[in-house]
Amino acid sequence: MIPKIQTVLYATDLSKNSAYAFRYAINTARQHNATIHLLHVIEPHSPQEDALLLTYIEKEEIDRRRKDANEKLRMRIEERLTQFAERELQDDPETMKRVVGIHVVQGNPATEILNMADKLGCDIVIMGTHGKGLISHTFLGSVAEKVLHRIRIPVYIIPIPKKETDITLGEI
Repeated sequence: MIPKIQTVLYATDLSKNSAYAFRYAINTARQHNATIHLLHVIEPHSPQEDALLLTYIEKEEIDRRRKDANEKLRMRIEERLTQFAERELQDDPETMKRVVGIHVVQGNPATEILNMADKLGCDIVIMGTHGKGLISHTFLGSVAEKVLHRIRIPVYIIPIPKKETDITLGEI
């Protein structure tokens, strides 16, 4: 027997293709009478960036500024994802009720997607990919590939559409 899909995790990197993948998340939720959680992961600063900053600014000052900036960024992305979902579902308020969580966290994208899927008890993850390899039609994006290798629930990987779409996350 196929397990029932009750909770969908839509992971977005805020790219155009990830917005396109949102429609797959919505359709899956409708078909299975499921709820949806939206997730974006803010990647941490690189060690090289940290080393460069430390040559000019005290560590405490860097930490303070980053904390403030990260909180503002997190709130802005959360607000934009809310607006995006509302705009996409403006003609379907019943489906908008399925969006039960918008999560913006900081860390390694693949790790945080896995953690959130587990924490929320998700039955499926839906995400876009853009395959930035040498032959883009052969390689998945690195985050999608890492998630696929480690996750224990189904994952829908939505490829770039062949034609231009009418969906966008807007300016983040």
